[in-house]
Amino acid sequence: MRTNSNGVDLNRNFPTKNWILSEKDNFYSGSEPASEEETKFVINTIKRIKPNLILTLHAPYKVVNYDGPAKEISEKISEITGYPVEESIGYPTPGSFGTWAGIERNIPTVTLELDEDIAVEELEEPVFKIFNMLENY
Repeated sequence: MRTNSNGVDLNRNFPTKNWILSEKDNFYSGSEPASEEETKFVINTIKRIKPNLILTLHAPYKVVNYDGPAKEISEKISEITGYPVEESIGYPTPGSFGTWAGIERNIPTVTLELDEDIAVEELEEPVFKIFNMLENY
């Protein structure tokens, strides 16, 4: 499910320059940018921690998607997973976390789109290889 208990797709609720009010399909963006407590929590956490890289896990596209200055690290992750690197997921994502963090805040942001049909046990090895590689980033 893409939405929180209020029916808001949190990955369309970030206060980006391209945020739009959207009420179609599963992409309800909320009544205004950062209207949701979960979104506010993530924003405040990122501002407090000031990460030098963000890795998010999604499914089902089997790609390494990135926002901001993350092409090089995405290519390293691609070597581990065998997934292609894609700068664009192929459709507009107004109000997305990647736009907010990666593009507008210049934090390298990688979205690893996992294969949803693969057993979790089969994901452990590549994901831990990625985590180990990122320790040195």
